[in-house]
Amino acid sequence: MTARFAFPAPKPDPAEDVLRAEVRAFLDAERASGGFTPAADCWVSGASPEFSEKIGAQGWLGMTWPKEYGGQDRPPLHRHVVTEELLAAGAPVAAHWVADRQSGGHILKYGTEAQKREVLPRIAAGTCYFAIGMSEPQAGSDLAAVATKGTRTATGWRLDGRKIWSTGAHFAHYMIVLARTSPPEGRNRQAGLSQFLVDLKGPGVQVSGIEDLSGSVHFNETLFDGAELPEDALLGEEGNGWAQCMSELAMERSGPERFLTTFLLLDETLEALRGKLDDRGHAVLGRLAAHLMGLRRMSRGIGRRLSEGAAPEVEAALVKELGNRLEKETVDGVRKLLGTLPRGPSMRAVRDLLDETVLRLPSHTLRGGTTEVMRGIIARQLGVR
Repeated sequence: MTARFAFPAPKPDPAEDVLRAEVRAFLDAERASGGFTPAADCWVSGASPEFSEKIGAQGWLGMTWPKEYGGQDRPPLHRHVVTEELLAAGAPVAAHWVADRQSGGHILKYGTEAQKREVLPRIAAGTCYFAIGMSEPQAGSDLAAVATKGTRTATGWRLDGRKIWSTGAHFAHYMIVLARTSPPEGRNRQAGLSQFLVDLKGPGVQVSGIEDLSGSVHFNETLFDGAELPEDALLGEEGNGWAQCMSELAMERSGPERFLTTFLLLDETLEALRGKLDDRGHAVLGRLAAHLMGLRRMSRGIGRRLSEGAAPEVEAALVKELGNRLEKETVDGVRKLLGTLPRGPSMRAVRDLLDETVLRLPSHTLRGGTTEVMRGIIARQLGVR
């Protein structure tokens, strides 16, 4: 069997260049006025509702959605442009990130008309935030093993179970929860799963923070203890949760955040070392730049395929696995570059940013699926598993 991976070149669009210039000008002005301080891992650790509302006011959230739901009817690669610039600047985008990246588009695809009109305009305005309800303490990336149960009641559904690594759940308004609503069909564990749109402020829902190495809380454990849901909390079709979940993951794994999370560190390092690099330093930089450009090209190719209605789950897994590898290589490369110079006050800011990035690095290979799971998906496509 010949493995096939498709990363078609995006079609030229001059409007992308115009949009990129607009976003850069906005970010320069915000940074100059103290609107935000650039931070590493900004799409997970940098939550600012005020900044999210500013982005929404610019029309840069939900920008691919129909205008009737608060969107702009823009091509997917226009959103890609905005995402790249926000990440490169280290802007505080964590509050709206999950909602804009995947939850809103997922509701647009599978939600009822009432769900769309209730939620999507608020996401586009930067005032409604989402968390992901997939992984569980005993399931991890084996989503077919989820034990959270959705049970029908006289008025709707009852939800019982526990989700973990739910980034941003401590400030999110909603979570899309994958739960078992009927027993598996023989060995087919993927059958009998459904998704629910859950109000995290409702009764029977408890969110507990999980501290990372720096003592900050971005991850959470979310407990559903007899949470009563209305009938219309069901998202999509009952029993179709697995297919819906896989569609959602394609949006989660292929974006620029999979290779730009550590870009700010690289950018600030190069600025600090301008004119000070020797041949070995240029070799390190060249390797990182080549990998970065290759992954960017792959990610944009996935963006084109998504715009054409494809579901490139395997290509997304490849971008995520290679992107996680690049993030680690970036940290190692910056260490090598800084190691050629003596410590001093001029390098303090860069070294502090390096320390902050290192503290967050262990989580990179977990979110969106572990490295082992990504390699398994790729191996199946190659016919070696």
